Amino acid sequence: MVRVRVVRHSGLRRRARGRRVLWGGGEVLVTVGVVLLLLVVHQMWWTNREAREGAEREVRALERAWDGGDSRTVLPAAPAESPASAPEGGGSAEPNDGTRRQPAAAPAPDWSQAYAILTVPRLHLRVPVAEGVSRSGVLNKGYVGHYPGTGQPGQAGNFAVAGHRNTHGEPFRYINRLERGDTVRVETRGATFTYTVDRTLPRTAPHDSGVIRPVPRSVVEPDAGYDEPGYYLTLTTCTPEYTSKYRLVVWAKLVSMRPR
Repeated sequence: MVRVRVVRHSGLRRRARGRRVLWGGGEVLVTVGVVLLLLVVHQMWWTNREAREGAEREVRALERAWDGGDSRTVLPAAPAESPASAPEGGGSAEPNDGTRRQPAAAPAPDWSQAYAILTVPRLHLRVPVAEGVSRSGVLNKGYVGHYPGTGQPGQAGNFAVAGHRNTHGEPFRYINRLERGDTVRVETRGATFTYTVDRTLPRTAPHDSGVIRPVPRSVVEPDAGYDEPGYYLTLTTCTPEYTSKYRLVVWAKLVSMRPR
């Protein structure tokens, strides 16, 4: 007797559906992986390239404007007794070389407008400084942002700025490498101000507003900072890298001013 094999079509259909589901799921996973990879490439490479090119163009534009006498980029002046320019507790503070800052008679810059250039020779960094610290208006352009309400370059008090450590040009990625005595220059239409790095606070909380006060002192790490009025520069960025959990702070002191 010849036995006839019975094919159960329902079982075959179930196995076919299972294969289609697995294949479709694999395609979805591959597509999601490619999209995520493209997002990472965009965030880590394209935003850096775009922001750096834009920042370099702005540096060149500022230099052309200053050479051409464009008054819109004049360093803004703070009122004589404003918190940004007057030492706490009265008295006076001068740069280490004894020079006195003469405020430029000019209105404050437009919001998000670049008006200075920050140069850090050790890091081969040359980047525009703009008013404000918004992400979209300033930091994501690859600029360094000036904290509103803090001092201006060369004025008594604290000229405090922020910059991205990762993505969007990441101008402050390596400020953790700065050492005491390293030079930081801030150029404006009227003068070039030279600061030297003095102290570093490797980690503090994002809400530590004390580090950008006229006399900078951490409210989280009380031993970090200063007690005397002076001419300070504060650089701030996120830490550790690729996170915004804490803030890294570098302080410098004004040592000279040279008219352009």
